[in-house]
Amino acid sequence: MGAQPSKPAPAPAPAEVHDEKRAAVDRVAASLSSLHLRAATSEDGSLSLANLDSWEEQVSSQPKLQLTRTVLHNSEIQSALLSRTAKVADAHVFNTQLDFKTGPVTNQKSSGRCWLFATTNVLRYNVMKKLNVDNFQLSQASGKRPYVSYSYLFFYDKLNKCNYFLELSIQHAGLPVDERIVSHTSQDLISDGGQWDMVVNVLENYGVVPQAVYPESQHSSASSPLNTLLKTKLREHSLILRSLHASLRADSSLSDAAVLSTLRAKKEELMKEVYTIMTATLGVPPRANDKFVWDYYDKDGKAGHWEGTPSEFYKTFAYDKYAPSDSFSLIHDPRNEFGKLYSVDKLGNLWGGRDVLYVNTEIDDLKTAVVKLIKAGQPVFFGCDVGKFLERQDGIMDLNLFDYENAFDIKLGMSKADRLRTGESAMTHAMVISGVHLDAAGKPLRYKIENSWGDASGDKGYYLMTDAWFEQFVYQVVVPKALAPKELVKVYESGERTLLPLWDPMGALA
Repeated sequence: MGAQPSKPAPAPAPAEVHDEKRAAVDRVAASLSSLHLRAATSEDGSLSLANLDSWEEQVSSQPKLQLTRTVLHNSEIQSALLSRTAKVADAHVFNTQLDFKTGPVTNQKSSGRCWLFATTNVLRYNVMKKLNVDNFQLSQASGKRPYVSYSYLFFYDKLNKCNYFLELSIQHAGLPVDERIVSHTSQDLISDGGQWDMVVNVLENYGVVPQAVYPESQHSSASSPLNTLLKTKLREHSLILRSLHASLRADSSLSDAAVLSTLRAKKEELMKEVYTIMTATLGVPPRANDKFVWDYYDKDGKAGHWEGTPSEFYKTFAYDKYAPSDSFSLIHDPRNEFGKLYSVDKLGNLWGGRDVLYVNTEIDDLKTAVVKLIKAGQPVFFGCDVGKFLERQDGIMDLNLFDYENAFDIKLGMSKADRLRTGESAMTHAMVISGVHLDAAGKPLRYKIENSWGDASGDKGYYLMTDAWFEQFVYQVVVPKALAPKELVKVYESGERTLLPLWDPMGALA
């Protein structure tokens, strides 16, 4: 890039061409020699006695591996290999935290509602401030303090997911049952999990209510029996719709619009069964525009009184500067191009609602967003693969926690992209970041995590995540557009998305 204009390079002389070819051949030969080609012990690919003898000879000759056998024969693998050094280094101390404290730590119990708990754990910061309450739980607690109902959000999400599945069943009625998209949607059709855009759909359409108005039930706290019954009925419903579709298509006089209208009328009839099951197990929730009366005590013991609708309660108390609808997801997915918008085909809860959208970017952008939000007094919703390198009792997520490599004489060599490609990792859990510990240069060292597994583990329910763990196993951070980098907001608002298939790892529901 000097001052002289560039010129086309002269064509190589024949001798030079020959030399280049010879060099290429030499490189291939060197590459092949590095593979150390040798014959397998088992010619047909089965495991032979010779294989076992060879492996045992190698392992038994190493004192370290013999010690590993002795220790692990009588010990649970993670407790035996837990690193004292890592535990000592992972102090639950954070020099940058939200100035307003909430509590208690919530407990999703035997359900997959972490994303709803993470969302309402974010919302309760504003609710507590506006209502002048402390020890505020957006969960299943009882008593006279003001609570907001998770079960209410759970009901309307689940009801809409059932409708979403049956709409897909209508859409796919002409496809073979073993077509991948048909079989995939039938496998995990109405899980408890969800994504940020999906909870925004519920909030914007149904609002929120205090717990006293719609309490927890056995089947919201332990959802598996309800889910099992609903899945059984929905799969049956999908076959009914497929059969009706075939009958209607056999009549050539019917227009596409008439066929669709008839199928949807039948779907609504079938959805009544879903509604019956859900209201019997969860209770009948208020409608979004039905007024309710709510009496409560504030933190000074003073009685409070409020009247309004679920939608009004949400708009009055649940947010201040940054509405959930004005926030979006940054993700770090190194398989795909950064600086691009992604969506997942046929992933959602409200039919015709807000799409699940992700802006893919460098991991440092996610870290920077977290620090900026915490300094601005905003709790951070994030998605991760929580089960990896987790010590649950002390609430620590650290890549150095368990000394697998030294104990077994192995290397764990997969990259983040490798883990996504092979199904080794995905976004499995949503939580809230409420603090960060920064070094002298302002770089994050560890993060304070508000989980939803009760207060018996971690630091009274709060967990710690190291920065190295963040890099490898955090996939999503939700940020208000007003606090996000302008160039990433522009990508989000462009609407120009790449559509990923439903079975892509980014289709996993936290």
